[in-house]
Amino acid sequence: MLSASCMEDIMWMKRWQTKPTEIFYLDYITLGREIIKLKFTHIHANFNTMKAHVILLWLALATASLLNTAHGQSSERIKDNNTNAWLMYFGDHKFADKWGIHAELQLRRHNTFQDPQQLLIRTGINYDLAPNAMLTLGYGYIETHPYGDYPAADKFPEQRIYQQLQLKGSLARLGLTHRYRLEQRWVKQPNTDDYTYLNRARYMLKAILPLAGPTLEPKELFLAAYDEVFVGFGKNVKQNIFDQNRAYIALGYKISDAASLEVGYLNQIVQKSNGVVFEHNHTLQFGFSHTLNFASQQQ
Repeated sequence: MLSASCMEDIMWMKRWQTKPTEIFYLDYITLGREIIKLKFTHIHANFNTMKAHVILLWLALATASLLNTAHGQSSERIKDNNTNAWLMYFGDHKFADKWGIHAELQLRRHNTFQDPQQLLIRTGINYDLAPNAMLTLGYGYIETHPYGDYPAADKFPEQRIYQQLQLKGSLARLGLTHRYRLEQRWVKQPNTDDYTYLNRARYMLKAILPLAGPTLEPKELFLAAYDEVFVGFGKNVKQNIFDQNRAYIALGYKISDAASLEVGYLNQIVQKSNGVVFEHNHTLQFGFSHTLNFASQQQ
């Protein structure tokens, strides 16, 4: 006697023999609906069913970058080693139930603290899709100074618009953050009035591990690590479709429910537009994160 699943397969094959185009059309619609439902189910389920192989893949990428295992590069590639220090402030402040403001300032220094490398100012409007999902639309201004063994001809500015989706979840004791970001960049060429338009996609996976207990509470230490990959696309991308990778590990302290501090090491690999020079930036990072909820104060 045929099982129910076999009978379903036979009925599907009969429909295929009569109306193949219609069946494929309906199946793709059904597949699309199921994918959408699956995505939002994962969001509202707080990612409790996240597969461990995702974490293992991320750990492999981070370890490879931190250990600098890219020894198989061709002989014509040039490695440019730099030591930097980044001082960073991150703020996400709510002014309504689902709306908030993102504020960010980064002072990036070269030769550890001696020389300027970059100034980054970034802001945006946040919207909470769900307790663990947030959209951001924002603007960034970046000023880059010449640094390293293969510096730019002069300092130059960049204007940037970005769209971002951030998802939070957990896996056992690990707190996880997925960040997906698209950037539209207008980069001014040094010593000219010309701007080049560039597109870039970024994906970051960050993990937080409490050190004092199963959850992270105020006045407790934690470990933080992330890996972020940058990919350029569009007609103006030259030899650096792979733009850069950042691997980071830090010790953090949760000051309160509204503030935390991280001190860590960032290994940043940047491929220059000529595809030959690869920056290997060893960076000391100091990060301060702060959140305020003006909406709750108004109630």
